Amino acid sequence: MKKRKVVALYSGGLDSTLAIKLIQSQGIEVIALHFYTGFCITETKRRRGEKKEDGSHFMNPALKYAAKYGFPLEIIDISEGYFDIIQNPKYGYGSNINPCIDCRAYMYKHAKRYMEEIGADFIISGEVLNQRPMSQHLKAMKIIEKEAGVEGLVVKPLSAKLLPPTIPEIKGWIDREKLENISGRSRKRQIELAKRFGIDEYEQPAGGCCYLTDENFARKYKEVIAVENFITKDELYLLTIGRHFRLPSKTKVIITRNEGEGNFIKGIRKKYWYAEPIGKGAVAIARPIVGETLTEEDKKQIADLIARYSKTDEEGKIEVKIIPPSHLENKYKEDIILGQKLQEEILENWRV
Repeated sequence: MKKRKVVALYSGGLDSTLAIKLIQSQGIEVIALHFYTGFCITETKRRRGEKKEDGSHFMNPALKYAAKYGFPLEIIDISEGYFDIIQNPKYGYGSNINPCIDCRAYMYKHAKRYMEEIGADFIISGEVLNQRPMSQHLKAMKIIEKEAGVEGLVVKPLSAKLLPPTIPEIKGWIDREKLENISGRSRKRQIELAKRFGIDEYEQPAGGCCYLTDENFARKYKEVIAVENFITKDELYLLTIGRHFRLPSKTKVIITRNEGEGNFIKGIRKKYWYAEPIGKGAVAIARPIVGETLTEEDKKQIADLIARYSKTDEEGKIEVKIIPPSHLENKYKEDIILGQKLQEEILENWRV
């Protein structure tokens, strides 16, 4: 009998790890597939070199647990077409700006393509019926599979007994009786299975590792649309970093919170107006939406913002260097502005 091979959508979480283990236990070869969208919180912080509160580095959970629990992993970058999904989701958003149904269908399309490339037989997923309100109920699951052209080809091992039989089950490629019937948000059965398979470490669930489900990210996105009526791909990704402020002139300012964000901002500084303290402190980029330059008032306000997040003198003052973007450097000069720590009330009025 031919040994079957499957592609597993793999986040690195406990559910997707258990789905793989359940299928491997039936003698089926599994290749884990992890997608990079540009909006995974942990992966974004890892790429920027940020550290956790305990000083340790962020790690991609898919990389970490695929290595720990012994299965091959392929990472595919699908970020190129992801912007259009966020901007124009056919099935709308969840509670924030998470287009979960469209996102899942997009991932399944890529998984199907990869499945065909490597000669695999079907796809598995760690999804649990009724665990998440937008994309993990039966109607949504059917929509997703139809949109992706994978109807009947996706096995969900943790909830399989509660779902219609798939092609692999009907054809006997996989034993349905050895799969699970988990539904809802309880983790009791998953924890039992983890013990059975020797899975002693896993990420704790926290609403998903996605900026698009994050309330703060969504608020920043909606603010940009409300003020500017549109958002570019670059600006969308910038919503993942820093403290965001909107000056009275409507100029947008992003101020870093840590060294990792500082390194990232310094890497793109030539595209924007850039501000840094002459001393220790946060750095910032700014983008006027009226005209191409910052007003003198803008520059003073940016310097004051920098002072709020820098090591100042006893009077709360620090000199701040403000540099034009590279395409304007022959037109506008670099300035040094004396910043003064802002009052909290003003700070909060400008904060997005």
